[in-house]
Parts: sequence; structure tokens; C-alpha cells
Amino acid sequence: MHKIILYGTHWCQWCLRAKSFFEKNKIPFEWKDADIEENAEEAYRKSKQRGIPVIDIDGNIIVGFNEQKIKDILKL
Repeated sequence: MHKIILYGTHWCQWCLRAKSFFEKNKIPFEWKDADIEENAEEAYRKSKQRGIPVIDIDGNIIVGFNEQKIKDILKL
């Protein structure tokens, strides 16, 4: 099983699209609200960027919602 962490906010359209993608495909993930400073700092440490969403799949970092890249990493 893959370990997936999604850093995002409820006001970010692309974050919500990423969240919806995982839910629709029944892919378990952990949501970390990037409006909480601790989570935002953790996302920045991983991505070295301030943009969201940040998606961590087994240590593979994706900044933004890139469905094809997610599918490739998860081998869907």
C-alpha cells in the first residue's frame, strides 16, 4: 500500500480536485490542511516551493495536481 499525504486547503480548487481524485478512486490518503502553519512548513520542506497542493506519494513529491503523474507513480 502506498503512503500518500496531500497538503492543501479547502479554498484551493486544485487541492480539492486532487482530494476528489483520491476519493473517487478509493485511494487512501492523509489530508494535511496547509492553512495550519506546521503543515505548510512541512509541505515546503518537502517541495521547496510555496505552491499547493503538494502531494507526497512514498516520497515522490508532486507540486500541483497532475493526474497523469499520480497515475504513473501509483501504476494505475
